[in-house]
Amino acid sequence: MLGTWLPARAKLPGNEATHMGDSIVVLVMGVSGSGKTTVGQALAKQLNFEFSDGDDFHSEANRAKMHSGQALTDEDRQPWLETIATHIKSWLVEQKNVVLACSALKESYRRTLIGDAEKRIPILFLDGTFECLHDRMLRRHHPFMNASLLQSQFDTLEKPKNAIYLDASQNIATIVETALKELSPWVTAPLGVND
Repeated sequence: MLGTWLPARAKLPGNEATHMGDSIVVLVMGVSGSGKTTVGQALAKQLNFEFSDGDDFHSEANRAKMHSGQALTDEDRQPWLETIATHIKSWLVEQKNVVLACSALKESYRRTLIGDAEKRIPILFLDGTFECLHDRMLRRHHPFMNASLLQSQFDTLEKPKNAIYLDASQNIATIVETALKELSPWVTAPLGVND
């Protein structure tokens, strides 16, 4: 098991450095079935960060709509996004390190979530084909996300320009290993290794 990872000073093209020791929120995004929750939980465990799932913030109305096979509209999503954005701000103020799994499909959604804190919110995008992810969704159980909604998610998706791209078809261990390497501008190596 890894020791405690510490936030590092981000040194990215076009970005000013963050203050050493600032907390970060790692946004793991992608369409349904891309593995956001599984990857996010595994990554949080490796980093010794807290984990939060965006699905937990959906209203009962949104859950019921998706369960029935109806795609959410921007109007449906806006209160959900604003609720998550409020939590992100709180985590950063409280200096909490968090891995957040959230679809964040459109650039406008990501702007709502991130606000002016982009230097403290690295984005990991789990990129996969419709065929791969549809097959995966048919083989899993989700409390409210209907597999029939995947096409609407792809139709809505605006791939992020400033993100770390990860191949969603790879196994979890490989994805997490790649993510840890790519996140090195934001986190330092662990302080020690625990048995």
